Amino acid sequence: MALDCSTELARVNAQGPNSQRPINAQLPTPKKPRSEGGWLAACMYMETKETKDWNRFTRPYDLRERLFEFACVIVDLVQYLQTRDEVSRSLSDQILKAGNSAGANYEEADDGSSSADTRGKRRIALRELKETLFRLRVLRKTGRLGPEHDPVIQETLELKRIVASLVNKSKRPK
Repeated sequence: MALDCSTELARVNAQGPNSQRPINAQLPTPKKPRSEGGWLAACMYMETKETKDWNRFTRPYDLRERLFEFACVIVDLVQYLQTRDEVSRSLSDQILKAGNSAGANYEEADDGSSSADTRGKRRIALRELKETLFRLRVLRKTGRLGPEHDPVIQETLELKRIVASLVNKSKRPK
């Protein structure tokens, strides 16, 4: 260990006072040849080996709880998509925002200051669910999501229908 410290001290002294690198800077990591497979292959194997239960929806009667459960699954789905290609990562960012926004807007709708405010926030929640569904369908059609993700798409469709029904049944402003 003393040899390493003295070697570093000699290097710093050899650089002189006008050196570009600060004294406490980390030395560059020496390049090692990549072995075939390595840690990346092991991680990729773990990803495919680890199976997520995408059909874990309990479908509670309370729509707020159901939208909360949906938002949690969307977070997991986005984490999965972030490990894929550039298109999947880009669409996953939008899915995360829209999928979580649906539940948040529905929560806000319950505390609306008027029936028009409640209806407006529910309409926003409906738009967010439609956006989420569209992007999930695109990912499924292009093969970036597989048949194991169909329960997420199905739940999005069911939530969209439920919220649409609530919006249509709510009192329309005259």
